[in-house]
Amino acid sequence: MATAAAAASRRLRLLARCGSLSPLLSAALARSSRGLRALCSLSTTLRSGAGEDEIERIRREFEDAKRNYLSIPAAIKDMPKMNPQGIYVNKNVKLDDLQVYGFDYDYTLSHYSEHLQCLIYDLAKKHLVNELKYPESCLKYEYDRSFPIRGLYYDKLKGCLLKLDFFGSIEPDGCFFGRRKLSLSEIKELYGTRHIGRDQARQLVGLMDVFCFSEACLIADIVQHFIDAKLEFDASYVYEDVNQSIQHVHRSGLIHRQILSDPQKFLIKKSQVFRFLKMLREKGKKLFLLTNSPFYFVDGGMRYLLEDQHFDGNSWRELFDVVIAQANKPTFYNSDHPFRVYDTQKDTLAFTAVDKFLPDQVYYHGCLKSFLQITNWRGSEVIYFGDHLFSDLRGPSKAGWRTAAVIRELEDEIEIQNGDSYRFQQAKLSIIHDLLGKVNATVVSTEKGQVYRALLDELNAERRHCRSGMRDLFNSSFGATFLTDTGRESSFAYHIHQYADIYTSKLENFLSYPPESWLHPPHDIKIMPHNAKVPASLFSTS
Repeated sequence: MATAAAAASRRLRLLARCGSLSPLLSAALARSSRGLRALCSLSTTLRSGAGEDEIERIRREFEDAKRNYLSIPAAIKDMPKMNPQGIYVNKNVKLDDLQVYGFDYDYTLSHYSEHLQCLIYDLAKKHLVNELKYPESCLKYEYDRSFPIRGLYYDKLKGCLLKLDFFGSIEPDGCFFGRRKLSLSEIKELYGTRHIGRDQARQLVGLMDVFCFSEACLIADIVQHFIDAKLEFDASYVYEDVNQSIQHVHRSGLIHRQILSDPQKFLIKKSQVFRFLKMLREKGKKLFLLTNSPFYFVDGGMRYLLEDQHFDGNSWRELFDVVIAQANKPTFYNSDHPFRVYDTQKDTLAFTAVDKFLPDQVYYHGCLKSFLQITNWRGSEVIYFGDHLFSDLRGPSKAGWRTAAVIRELEDEIEIQNGDSYRFQQAKLSIIHDLLGKVNATVVSTEKGQVYRALLDELNAERRHCRSGMRDLFNSSFGATFLTDTGRESSFAYHIHQYADIYTSKLENFLSYPPESWLHPPHDIKIMPHNAKVPASLFSTS
């Protein structure tokens, strides 16, 4: 209303100056204009006064809430809890329509102990020093399992490890330069804003699979070494060298030989996985194995994992219609590489063309185009299980396959979210967000601005306290994998939402679902179906 009056007043003055109005009319309209301004001033005063009353009301509501925090556990005790072993759905999947099941090997069919991350870290660290001539003082660093989480990004331009939210913004407590967490002011000074623009995003490298834990930790430690030594360095070189060392550990076979030399230390037996595979075979489903690992490593691991399951010799291969090793994913999905028959006895590749898959053969390399031509399996009847969102699932998703992500952290994070401590802080946070929304929507006069600011500061402090309490229940450095401290889904959750039709913590969870199940996302879920929210209305009703 004030804006309209000001505009009308300006138009009246302009007409009067131009002589377009008679003196009498000009005087009358001038009086009218003054009246409009007075009325608008009165309206603003009334709204300001009402705003001040509203601030006092919100203050009382906040004080009541603080006094009644102890009643929150009673209010949330009957809220349903999410199933840590559940299957969570982003897109409808009718299991009965799936005729072909494909599997990655590492962290999908096989699972590893924490010793593996330490081994990868140590081998890569030694490669940096012995082959790439990094200072010997780098050898003092050890893998810190409490530091990294999956789904981080490394900025090759600025040298920071970042945790991003669903919309590509840096989490306020999720930016590390070396092993030091940067403050919000430092983040804004470095990036200008928390949001990562398109040009900046080109400098980011995603660390999305479980093997990236050791890589993220080693990157941070090497950056910290240069900082402590007060040496200039190029952040992109650090990434290239660390990544080259990590790749060397895998491609040279160092890691494979170490694991097979002591499988009890590194491999975790899970008999239910193979019960699931046998159930699929009994239902007449087709199964294939598609992995980047070499055959001897997969064979040794499967033999160990199945030694207590009454499997003998090579019979684990009888579970699969097709076995493909060293597939070179994600290149597999968009290349024209031919398949080669691998001789398991001579460790050689045949030169004859592959135009059909035989159950007693092992195949190397290949591509999706040839795979579909040979098998005649239609995309909608195929589902592929993997742990790496980019290497395993992005290609199949674009090719029309159904996709399933195996995310081992999911089970632990749901257990935490189901706990009383997390739900208590989440309920408090919901109440604070509700009150903050009311405060920010309230208009107050300049004279009462101090009261408004004091309440806003108190609410923001309480919000920070709640976020910290929730964060501390997860990873001490970066918090939860799927959520940011602000309660938004993380960038990692975004990629799951984008590339995984369904996701779960481990394969054997499917044993709890009938093979003819129709999996569909809950109708009231906005983004991630496993993230249950505690509404503020629940507390106020109680």
